[in-house]
Amino acid sequence: MQTTKKKIAIFASGAGSNALQIIKQSLLETANYKVAIIVCNKPTAGVLAIATQYQIPSVIIEKNDFFETEKYVKQLLALQIDLVVLAGFLWKIPENLIHAFPNQIINIHPALLPKYGGKGMYGMHVHEAVVANNETETGITIHYVNEHYDEGKIILQQSCAVAATDTPAAVAQKIHALEHQYFSQVINELCKN
Repeated sequence: MQTTKKKIAIFASGAGSNALQIIKQSLLETANYKVAIIVCNKPTAGVLAIATQYQIPSVIIEKNDFFETEKYVKQLLALQIDLVVLAGFLWKIPENLIHAFPNQIINIHPALLPKYGGKGMYGMHVHEAVVANNETETGITIHYVNEHYDEGKIILQQSCAVAATDTPAAVAQKIHALEHQYFSQVINELCKN
């Protein structure tokens, strides 16, 4: 018997390739979740077009309200969100949101934390650092969000090899493949009743 699907909010700042995979997986019969809202901090972000395409409500957040008020916390609570998913969202999550959703906010990071984590370490910055340091392995980390960048409890890590000839763009492709393969699986698992 299919129980009620958990409601997730996706926070994204960019093109939305991870958000798209999560949305597509949510449409499967085996999905334990549905995407209730897309939250974005950039009016020009590609993820907003994806939200429109899949008829998912979206909100563009204003920085001052996000960091100084309860406005968006109240909005998410009113929607009865079960899980907040950060899929390429580049702002630090304020403490009021973390406290409103304890152990209900997850992030995906394009490296094997604790390596290449922290402020400023996102996207291509991570891949450039991995290549510059001649790493032979990198990967993804899906983790809970706490008050510190990239320091929450790790849920899953998956790795891939880095060849000596790999460019940062080649590493990015490998990381995207891992993200698209595992992120929605972890979300589905966390949303089991």
